[in-house]
Amino acid sequence: MALDSPQYEHPFCHLIDTLRSEQYEERRYFNLQKLSDVRYEKLPFCMRVLLESAIRKCDGLYIKTDDVSSILDWQTQQNQAEVAFSPARVLLQDFTGIPAMVDLAAMRDALAKQGVDPNLVNPRCPTDLIVDHSLQIDYSKCAIQSPPTPTDESHGAAVRSPAGRPSPRGSSSSGHCAGQRPGHQGSCSKSSCSDAPSGRSAAVQIENTPLLCPFHLQPVSEPETMIRNQEMELIRNKERLQFFKWCSKAFKNINVVPPDINAVHQVNLEYLCQVVQEGEGFIYPDSVVGTDSHTTMINGLGILGWGVGGIESEAVMLGQPVSLTLPQVVGCKLVGTINPLATSIDIVLGITKHLRQAGIGGKFVEFFGPGVQQLSTPDRTTIANMCPEYNATVSFFPVDDVTLQHFKNTICSEEKLVVLEDYLKAIKLFRSYGDQSDEPQYSEVIEMNLSSIVPHVSGPKRPQDRVAVTCMKEDFINCLNEKVGFKGFHISKEKQATQVPFLHKGAEYNLAHGSVVIAAVISCTNNCNPSVMLAAGLLAKKAVEAGLTVKPYIRTNLVPGSGTVTHYLNTSGVLPYLRKLGFEVVGYGCATCVGNTAPLPESVVDAIKQGDLVACGVLSGNRHLEGRLCDCVRANYLASPPLVVAYAIAGTVSINLETEPLGVNLEGKDVYLRDIWPSKEEVNHTEENIVIASMFKELRSRMEKGSTFWNRLESAESALFPWDPKSTYIRCPSFFSKLSKEVCTPQSIEGAYPLLFLGDKVTTDHISPAGSIARVSAAAKYLQSKRLTPREFNSYGARRGNDDVMTRGTFASIKLQNRLIGKTGPKTLHIPSGQMLDVFEAAERYQRDGVPLIILAGKEYGSGSSRDWAAKGPYLMTSTGKSFSVTALFENDMDVAFFRHGGILKYVARSLLL
Repeated sequence: MALDSPQYEHPFCHLIDTLRSEQYEERRYFNLQKLSDVRYEKLPFCMRVLLESAIRKCDGLYIKTDDVSSILDWQTQQNQAEVAFSPARVLLQDFTGIPAMVDLAAMRDALAKQGVDPNLVNPRCPTDLIVDHSLQIDYSKCAIQSPPTPTDESHGAAVRSPAGRPSPRGSSSSGHCAGQRPGHQGSCSKSSCSDAPSGRSAAVQIENTPLLCPFHLQPVSEPETMIRNQEMELIRNKERLQFFKWCSKAFKNINVVPPDINAVHQVNLEYLCQVVQEGEGFIYPDSVVGTDSHTTMINGLGILGWGVGGIESEAVMLGQPVSLTLPQVVGCKLVGTINPLATSIDIVLGITKHLRQAGIGGKFVEFFGPGVQQLSTPDRTTIANMCPEYNATVSFFPVDDVTLQHFKNTICSEEKLVVLEDYLKAIKLFRSYGDQSDEPQYSEVIEMNLSSIVPHVSGPKRPQDRVAVTCMKEDFINCLNEKVGFKGFHISKEKQATQVPFLHKGAEYNLAHGSVVIAAVISCTNNCNPSVMLAAGLLAKKAVEAGLTVKPYIRTNLVPGSGTVTHYLNTSGVLPYLRKLGFEVVGYGCATCVGNTAPLPESVVDAIKQGDLVACGVLSGNRHLEGRLCDCVRANYLASPPLVVAYAIAGTVSINLETEPLGVNLEGKDVYLRDIWPSKEEVNHTEENIVIASMFKELRSRMEKGSTFWNRLESAESALFPWDPKSTYIRCPSFFSKLSKEVCTPQSIEGAYPLLFLGDKVTTDHISPAGSIARVSAAAKYLQSKRLTPREFNSYGARRGNDDVMTRGTFASIKLQNRLIGKTGPKTLHIPSGQMLDVFEAAERYQRDGVPLIILAGKEYGSGSSRDWAAKGPYLMTSTGKSFSVTALFENDMDVAFFRHGGILKYVARSLLL
């Protein structure tokens, strides 16, 4: 019922206020300051969001005045009172979204059969569904060989590429690359340069996107892997996409973001978040629950949100709130000044380690203190994204001036920005760090001094051996002294000062222990937060302007993790300076990390061997075992991108970057790292005003324009979905086959047989696998009966809209330990016959005989990543869904979930019937 309905007397209507300004139209809101309760101003900001939602949504049914009282009295009720929370919106990715949409479509069918208008079935809570989990890698990045031939499942005929796509050009059976590594004869062939099956090869050029043969590090002729993989995604998932498009037109409150736009968490951060929502005549704080593990990133923008399972999200969509025990809220006070040399990655990992050691499992964390303002919004979202690493539920950063600047560059018009700021300040949800008397009270406070975070590198042989940059020279000398082992090289004292002269391109140089001969900036592990790549570019710019160079014999390269990285390096103007120092973009893919570095100059190799030198490689990837980069380079260090550039300029790792100069400029003056290191403010400014702003504009343009394939995709224009009986992706489930207005009374379970006898820690992965479909599984047999080949099976995740597949995939994990058979696998004993069968086949036989079933399970049954089919699958394994039980020592709510799914849907459907 609408808040302003004359039939509804809201218990907190006296709190309704009006936001007024000459800059925008009036907005109504619930003014929590009108509570005149001192407890409100002492609540953590995240609890204030919960309180506002409880007050606004208080209906006496789902959310009661007791919920409001409990949240207001949070100090005494934490870890005790259970309250209801109605988030502003729901976020789904396509694997979790398709079963929810199929359920709603099935509800429409069930009501239509009862003579009720099916258009009554719509999500009550605004829901965004992002299609981003369908992409598979059918083509390698080296060469396109033996491309798979997708088929139309209905007709078994090969499907052509979408209209308008040019056919492959320059096809050849040899897969030549543009050059060969010395010592390697012939061209790149299917056996050496592609992990694709042998056969014919095809390649098409993508302009300005060079791809490399991983063995020769030379461009492969005419690659088009990204586009070809996207084509396969669209063709393979055409039925699913047609269903999603029907959903976007048939249902209210559903927004579908088509494929090939961006990943779900990026779309949520850059496009969907509103900070302040408007609806039912009111404005209120944005909040979200999502089925993606990265949902917590949104807390970095002052938007409360966390991940839930498919069933919980579906309940919220249908108007039911999330139930939670009032959590403890740990205040993490950040003080001190960030070390000028510390990168965002150092800061994020430092805070993560600190919180992990604090033991904050299951709690909310809220950041405050003067140090917070030193963190950029990408820093904050990355810290919030690390919640699983330190076992928190939420890491909340209240909106402050830094957040407002971010919104100005991304989601907000000038008017929206003013409304946002005025509203948040009116209800005290805006964080100001100037007034210490305004501090909330927390369950406990953990203080962290940001000054304690110092930059580290890892090496020289293992990533877990971290070395503070300030101790690098001393540590390397110790490595030379130690016996050969994880860190030692056992170089005698008299040989540690060895220097070997050599000629390179007509000039003479010297190599010594610790000399850098490989330096690679790789963004595959750093591109979620562009600040470190920008820092490398800005440092290169300052170094070039100061007259510093990199010695020409050092093998340098720049391998971005994606074209987006190249885009923002170019947009910010730093790419030419990286090139000037030798860090040229050489391609997109695994290169230096897997030993795909071009050969070192022969004179360098000879000098290393002559002096038995411990030469070094420095890279920003994640693999650096001894000899991995090059067989003559024994010491390899992982470092942040700007430190890779710095060590390349220095030419050695045996240097104290605080006290020793990197080099000498053209005027003969020493230049230190501190002279050219970009400040945090410089990096943040470039990131916010150039990178994020340009990336957001590009995303908005792509969102509004849509892809040609999506725009041309045909879908039904009906209130009811036209189910295709031949479809192996989308089926109408049988949840409502016996829907009636009367509630069926629970039946006792007598004479049941155990379907499975399981031990402890049976996770949702054991109950409902999400990966590939094994060729000998019950699901595979079903798909083969539909004339599909194993190549066309796709995955359980992609087929979650088909209950025939998903029910057969229940308990199909190869890791299932069933004590009835005494070995691992998706098998069980059919007790009456004594036969060993697939779990589904045994359940099917019990169904046919009308035998009820139980599962014997131990502790933590159903733990892990929540999946709705872990509840639905066992429910559908019986003919009625009423004779299935789990006997277990439960430490979670999975037993409830077996029946809760059908209960939620049938409750809503039955209420519409009445």
